[in-house]
Amino acid sequence: MLVPLLLFCLGFLLLIKGGDWFVDGAVGLANRFHLPELLIGATVVSIGTTLPEVMVSTQAALQGSGGISYGNAIGSVICNTSLIAALTAAVRPGSVNRKSLTLPVSAFFLASALYALIACTEGVFHRWQGFVFLGMFVLYMTLTVIQMRKNPELPNEDDQQAENSAVWKDLLLLVVGAVMIAFGARLLVDNGTLIAQALGVPESVIGLTMVALGTSLPELITAITSLIKGHSSLSLGNVIGANLFNIILVSGAAISIRPFAIPAERRIAGVNASLVVDLPVMFTVMLILCIPALLKEKLARWQGILLLCIYVGFTAFQFLYR
Repeated sequence: MLVPLLLFCLGFLLLIKGGDWFVDGAVGLANRFHLPELLIGATVVSIGTTLPEVMVSTQAALQGSGGISYGNAIGSVICNTSLIAALTAAVRPGSVNRKSLTLPVSAFFLASALYALIACTEGVFHRWQGFVFLGMFVLYMTLTVIQMRKNPELPNEDDQQAENSAVWKDLLLLVVGAVMIAFGARLLVDNGTLIAQALGVPESVIGLTMVALGTSLPELITAITSLIKGHSSLSLGNVIGANLFNIILVSGAAISIRPFAIPAERRIAGVNASLVVDLPVMFTVMLILCIPALLKEKLARWQGILLLCIYVGFTAFQFLYR
């Protein structure tokens, strides 16, 4: 019990310091090349904080556990939006750059619509569809780079200070921070599960808390760190980018490795519960987050509060309806 507890604390410390370095490196690069923080958050930061999901889903796919890959991707999107982005909006709602937000939001809903269409009509993912999602990831990254080069931010005082520092330092902070986040999340999930089992917590509760929330801890730590440092746009971009990558990168990689069917253990009125609850909730929370932000170019505190309530209700449903 002592060893898992110590490793759990170590994982938490790695997450905190890794998130600190990761945000510093990302902001440094954004300032150096005059790039919008929201776009940096939707690309570089999102890839780094999505590493735990990628590792969990690919490992599950290799072991033939398609249900874990499916649940990890959809559950992480819901958690990222209705918990992490919700905290950002509730604590410090800020302005939003509509131009920077349009591409990742559009790409997410396009990819998610395709994902939901396959799930509802076929009930099983094929390898070629995984390659399509991975192709969408490559296309998105290409379009994002083009957008960054066409719309650089004007230099400011922070940019001038960033240009005077070595670029390798920002890259080192970014890489080391990402590694620490991924390793810390793994320690937290694995040892947190052991602690919960030792305390007699039911496996269903472990799955809902330690595993489902565990892979989203990097996004949570990055969001908290960004808020503390006053970079709420980086946090929002990270969440939206991570949600997109959960569909096209995490799911795409898992499907390409080993195609799987949609889990159908739970049913509501004879219909797969995932199709009538999980997927609709995923779309709903993203619409609540993104539509007002695109229309008014700012987040509102009511969005955060509403999303947090939805997350509580969704988690309660998963726990009670088994």
